[in-house]
Amino acid sequence: MKVRIGVGLGTRTSHDPDRFAALVDALEAHRFDSLWLSERVTGDCPDPPVGLAVAAGRTTRLKLGFSVMVLPGRNPMRLAKELATLDQLSGGRLLPAFGLGAVDPAEQQAFGVRREDRGPMFDEALPLLRRFWTGEPVDHDGRFHRYEGARVRPTPRSAPLDVWLGGIAPSELRRCGRLGDGWLPSFCTPEDVASGIPRIQAIAAEHGRSIDPEHFGALVPYCEGAIPNAYAALVSRRRPGLDPAEVVGVGLDGLRRLLERHLASGASKFVVLPMGEPPDWDEHLDELADAVLALET
Repeated sequence: MKVRIGVGLGTRTSHDPDRFAALVDALEAHRFDSLWLSERVTGDCPDPPVGLAVAAGRTTRLKLGFSVMVLPGRNPMRLAKELATLDQLSGGRLLPAFGLGAVDPAEQQAFGVRREDRGPMFDEALPLLRRFWTGEPVDHDGRFHRYEGARVRPTPRSAPLDVWLGGIAPSELRRCGRLGDGWLPSFCTPEDVASGIPRIQAIAAEHGRSIDPEHFGALVPYCEGAIPNAYAALVSRRRPGLDPAEVVGVGLDGLRRLLERHLASGASKFVVLPMGEPPDWDEHLDELADAVLALET
């Protein structure tokens, strides 16, 4: 398997232009696979398509991913155009990953979607994106969207774009099997990945699909020193009873060991997320590259 390691910024990252530029330049220089931006309308983190467009303009090889972008509440036709444009202008480096959005009233009001409608809306919108990315006319009369002879140009350079989904709940595994091209869960242990892969593949087979065995991975946070209390509390809310050390790399050596366990579980694509911004991105990424990039094959 081709092992690839990218870096994600999570939702608490600064949007300072100089620091963002320093991060992007260092990722390219140290030959990390990709940069992943998360969507949080009420947070200081950069908007994913805008931030990745800036990153695309500063780099030539760095891939560009969402971890994740909210799909329910967006117009699939306009989104297809936006992402196809980004993929074309970046030379085919886009890695789209979509989710339902945070269960947070402050966030949900930005998309105008009732909580109970998020899943059905997602299930209708993602197939529409794929149809728009073919460049062919689309006729559709659904619960949330209606189109007559709708056509989007340009098509993505990387047509068809592989779409990554996350989540470890049974409903999320089923959705990935039905609709996804790859799986990139968060708050997951290596054991979660090991059990989730065959379940997703089985669901895909039931729907006459298959997912590339190399398209399974994980989002893996890491920290220096003790796991921050705020993150430990977040893990407790998301995964009651789980030791946060099972999903967090403590120190760069601990991160490498956790990635090795994920590799043994069948994952090969990773996004590692620092829990805080280092004083110097280039220095930090130099140390991170020494610790983990030897795992790439």
